[in-house]
Amino acid sequence: MQETKKESWFNCDVCIFKQTICHFITDEEFESLFEATQQLKFKRNEYIMKQGAKSDYIVYLSKGRVKMNSETDSGKNIILTITNAPILLGGAIMLNDSINIFSIIAIEDCDVCLINIDILKSFIIKNGELSLKLLEFLSGMFKDSIYNFISLAHKQVNGRIADILIYLSKTIYHSNNFTLTITRKEIAEFAGCSQENVIHTLTRFHKDEIIRSEGKSIEILDMDKLIKISKIG
Repeated sequence: MQETKKESWFNCDVCIFKQTICHFITDEEFESLFEATQQLKFKRNEYIMKQGAKSDYIVYLSKGRVKMNSETDSGKNIILTITNAPILLGGAIMLNDSINIFSIIAIEDCDVCLINIDILKSFIIKNGELSLKLLEFLSGMFKDSIYNFISLAHKQVNGRIADILIYLSKTIYHSNNFTLTITRKEIAEFAGCSQENVIHTLTRFHKDEIIRSEGKSIEILDMDKLIKISKIG
């Protein structure tokens, strides 16, 4: 992790967060928020937020992809969701005594703004419309997590892996032909099954010509069949 001069890699003029929040606060108020913001670059597998730690910021992911990770008391890792930039993350800590209830971990190189919570809260207190807009920003990540847990609760491994492949294709990589930036182990943590289950299922999908899988490269050959497997569960 390295701190970098803001101007060298991040242009606030095209920032969705700035464009949104500046509808509700003055230029001077944004400048005070900007001055208290840290702009950082994270490499793959670096923690942006760590579960159980106290934070005085929320995360604006400007570039890259991250996973939301929860570790159980027994040490088991569960991936709640995977998401793309641009997105605002970590808002739950504003209601949880600034304690992170999950970890945010880079799965590829990321550009991140760590936004001061206290200053942001001062704006929210004065402007109810801003609070609603920020909730809208933050709700997408929780929606994805809820859908994933519904899949885990009601589907067999085939259905879970199908769901993940569809999600990666449509939401994360925006293509039926993509190179994974997560490992088979991380897919297993996302699907709530063993790594062997993931490998076996992907191999079967490959043999059935539903996907073409070679190393980290995956191509979905029959999306309709994959969707059918997802629905059957």
